[in-house]
Amino acid sequence: MKITILTLFPEMVEPFFLSSIMKRAVEKGIIEYRIINFRDWAEGVHAKADDIPYGGGAGMVIMPGPISKALDSIEAKGKRVVFPTPSGKLLTEDYAISLSKEDELVFICGHYEGLDQRVIDEYVTDEISIGDYVLSSGETATIVVIDALYRLIDGVIASESLEDESFSKGLLEYPQYTRPYRYCTKSVPDVLLTGHHSHITQWRCDQRLAKTMQNRPDLLSDASLSIEERKRLLSILDQDKRTCQRWILSEL
Repeated sequence: MKITILTLFPEMVEPFFLSSIMKRAVEKGIIEYRIINFRDWAEGVHAKADDIPYGGGAGMVIMPGPISKALDSIEAKGKRVVFPTPSGKLLTEDYAISLSKEDELVFICGHYEGLDQRVIDEYVTDEISIGDYVLSSGETATIVVIDALYRLIDGVIASESLEDESFSKGLLEYPQYTRPYRYCTKSVPDVLLTGHHSHITQWRCDQRLAKTMQNRPDLLSDASLSIEERKRLLSILDQDKRTCQRWILSEL
């Protein structure tokens, strides 16, 4: 995949491509990237790339001229152009999968109070929100989107490592443990030491169901659960209900 990032602050995104899993993906040739400072297309002594908003209001807005010229220089029209913004469509695992199948992606990093709408109308194919909150820079959001999608590309991470992750099948991931067996008075669950694969698989399934029910119950309505998993969920719900009832009675 070829990734192009247009930003006013290249130093904010460059390190992401130079370390860890992304570095290896770049070295393998799976990911090719380039970072473009669209201030290079700004005019005037100060290379101004932002201005006050029409209609008044606080802050500054990125001007259409420099960013449009930068986009034209890479022939962005006809490509999938992503603009991370709080007013965009929410990023989900399915959305990340869709993006990961592209051969090329272009990212526009907003800053200040936003980007002139005419640039969005002319070039942007995807306005993406990474959550219901606001960041001070689009660079951070862009890295989040790229991190969510590139790891799904064949050859970046072993496929078996992705199978039981959070949001696969619509559930959160089960707890993970490693050595030592006992740490700060807490021990690894005994089932993980048995070597009994079916029992371990069942424990992990129950943990995923319980954790999703506790932290993200909204995911359960759309989760692709088998009949057996639905029965296990009902059992967990029943146990939780009985625990709650016992607690209420003990407080009376």
